[in-house]
Amino acid sequence: MVVGVTVGSVFAAERRQMILEMVRANGAVSLRELARVVQTSEVTVRRDVRALEAEGLLDRRHGGAVLPGGFTRESGFPQRAMAATAEKTAIAEHAASLVREGEAIVVGAGTTTQELARRLARVPGLTVVTNSLLVAQALAHANRVEVVMTGGTLRGSNYALVGSGAEQSLLGLRVSRAFLSGSGLTADRGLSTSNMLAASVDRALLRAAAEVVVLADHTKLGADTAFQTVPTDLITQLITDQPPPEAEKASAELEALAEQGVRVSVVGAGVPSAAKAATERGDPVRRDLPLPSPRATGHPGLGGSTPPMGQRVSDLAPRRR
Repeated sequence: MVVGVTVGSVFAAERRQMILEMVRANGAVSLRELARVVQTSEVTVRRDVRALEAEGLLDRRHGGAVLPGGFTRESGFPQRAMAATAEKTAIAEHAASLVREGEAIVVGAGTTTQELARRLARVPGLTVVTNSLLVAQALAHANRVEVVMTGGTLRGSNYALVGSGAEQSLLGLRVSRAFLSGSGLTADRGLSTSNMLAASVDRALLRAAAEVVVLADHTKLGADTAFQTVPTDLITQLITDQPPPEAEKASAELEALAEQGVRVSVVGAGVPSAAKAATERGDPVRRDLPLPSPRATGHPGLGGSTPPMGQRVSDLAPRRR
């Protein structure tokens, strides 16, 4: 019996060390992802996270774990690319369905926007303006899509062009929509990132668009990072995945975003909706949170914005002040 307890303790220690290393590498990791990597149940992972939090090694947040302290730091690209891959795919599929033939859009840097770009290759007559090498690469062989890259200095950690060159190249640009991602999203501050140069370029991208669509999986909900990119009142629509049942804070954040006037579209296989037929056809499943009233204003000088053509507006709805 004593031996069993000792062996169990060793396994728990190794498991917790793996969890700690994942959080240190990624900045924020969901319980779902931790359970998948360490090959155990979410109940066990939740117990391990509580133990690590008691030691001051990490903080629990919205169904996951983050580094201690108020802000989540940026993780490396390889870690970001491997995190929440199924969720990013569902988000990208729905985002691509909003884009129309002949449209001009801007697409920011990020692993989710890279997934979006792969799906935009099938939209004829599309013009995509981007500061992301990965977005441009995904569209390089799409002969019906025109890709316009900003200038700037290469930021190797996310393969994006930043700096004054990138910002200057966006002056005078007007497009219908901007698709942006980031490191964190809260109802209080909106979308944020942990790098000042990246944040500055994202702000230039959003100023070029009549509408801003934020792509953020549930692990970003409630995370707060250093530099604000898109204030909540400038976010037209959020596309995210269904938070796990235990992620009460993430669910509350979605409600709060809708209260601020953001149209929230929840996608993914876990969404409780009457979309079985769509699943069987291979379509992305989504639940749109209801919107009782349209956004009162768009970006300064660009007028109001309207829901995308052909989209069902029955989401968890904005109630603008």
